[in-house]
Amino acid sequence: MAEHEHEHVRVAVIGSGFGGLGAAVRLRREGITDFVVLERAGSVGGTWRDNSYPGCACDVPSHLYSFSFAPNPDWPRTFSGQEHIRAYLEHVTDLFGLRPHIRFDSEVKLMTWDPQRLCWEIETTSGRLRADVVVSATGPLSDPRIPDIPGLDSFPGAVFHSARWDHGQELRGKRVAMVGTGASAIQIVPAIQSEVGRLTLFQRTPPWVMPRVDRAISGAERALHRAVPLTSRLRRGLLWGIRELQVQAFTKHPDELGFVERLARRNMTRAIKDPALRAKLTPDYRIGCKRILLSSEYYPALARPNVDVVASGLREVRGSTLVAVDGTETEADVIVFGTGFHVTDMPIAERVFGADGRTLAESWKGGMQSLRGASAAGFPNWMTIIGPNTGLGNSSMILMIESQLNYLADYVRQLDVLGGRAALVARPSAVNAWNRRVQDRMKRTVWNTGGCTSWYLDASGRNTTIWPGTTSEFRRETRRVDLTEYEVLRAPADPPSADRRSDTAEPAELAEPAEPAKLAEPAESAEAAGQSVRSGRARKSEASA
Repeated sequence: MAEHEHEHVRVAVIGSGFGGLGAAVRLRREGITDFVVLERAGSVGGTWRDNSYPGCACDVPSHLYSFSFAPNPDWPRTFSGQEHIRAYLEHVTDLFGLRPHIRFDSEVKLMTWDPQRLCWEIETTSGRLRADVVVSATGPLSDPRIPDIPGLDSFPGAVFHSARWDHGQELRGKRVAMVGTGASAIQIVPAIQSEVGRLTLFQRTPPWVMPRVDRAISGAERALHRAVPLTSRLRRGLLWGIRELQVQAFTKHPDELGFVERLARRNMTRAIKDPALRAKLTPDYRIGCKRILLSSEYYPALARPNVDVVASGLREVRGSTLVAVDGTETEADVIVFGTGFHVTDMPIAERVFGADGRTLAESWKGGMQSLRGASAAGFPNWMTIIGPNTGLGNSSMILMIESQLNYLADYVRQLDVLGGRAALVARPSAVNAWNRRVQDRMKRTVWNTGGCTSWYLDASGRNTTIWPGTTSEFRRETRRVDLTEYEVLRAPADPPSADRRSDTAEPAELAEPAEPAKLAEPAESAEAAGQSVRSGRARKSEASA
């Protein structure tokens, strides 16, 4: 515990998935090397490290599911598997020299704002430290949710969540119960169907499933992308453009999705010949209300003779007997939960104590909300990557992450411009105004009007996860920090000196840091600072798009 006791860094990044690694790269490109990445596990990768279940793959095309500043010409398939995405994140870590900044096996236990020092006190499993700025990149798909099922503790066999797959558990010939029909389950079912003795799928709500047109990317294509990088960028641009055009159907004209619904029905009819099974698998809500799933193997697997579909959720467990809500009883040797994650009630929120002594979870008791998906009222110099209402229903989250990295970069620039010991905290009025705009736009989207209950909605039925617009709109909204939306905090007195860590190694082939603008006198409020900051911006390089 004593190794990092009272160390003080400029920025602490929590998590080493796409969001955390992206933040680390962007900080280095801004010339900031005084930062650490706190990772609770022993390697990078986030959800692509944790989810290693059979069949795990991405449902976003490979060339769009990668950083624009780190293109990969060697993706082996149009939709990459988990092992390839994790390898890509390891490559990014090494390419940009991030490993010296990463503290593995350092789970954050507590973060408390210190109003005297204007910094965060952070307690981790490997020690304590202070940070001027915290970037929370834990991600919404990081903490598995297993429902409280009566009698589950008495089950004699193996029980695990899809995101904590037990690779030591032999499934061959076993009776396996798959609980849930989300994105993980539709990949797991066809991957294990031929191996298990009997597979029972507990389906509370059937999903809409479209074919996944996956194929191997030829050696010639990869060679072309390596030799002419422009071709890779064009491929990425085409994939992005198609999805941008689709957004209006989700956000403004859900009735236009009827054509897609008919395609999904045909996809089911081709594989499912039994009318009774087809009736069980047909959703009763508008396509797009819940996440549209992609699989060309799911329906054929369900039609196999060793698979049973129970059109009901799991109610209780009696020894090795599983009892569904509709009364169906099934014997099982193994239970696999594909029941999602703590998305609208992220556990990290319980560990963050803000300026008024309340936790982030208490602040968000009425529903998650933040300014531009990044800053929460009452939590100075604290930003989140993939925060409230930044999720997507049809495109790549990497696009949203990179937009938030632009916002982060400008945020730390503004702290430089303000000078001295300063902090920014989002004004409640600005957070409320932003949230009202988002929720007003959400009212006519398919996610709110499609007639389903999804993980996009919180306990009160509010959609606090999805962005109701295009990725290019979000890019414009987060290009720069508007200081009128923030209050500037100043330290009441010079705090005791703290040891500071300085990383001197510079990353190879990264942009030179911009020269910080200087103010004669630090501004005492965001409004007063606005004009000076804007003039400071004129002397700085534009944040990369």
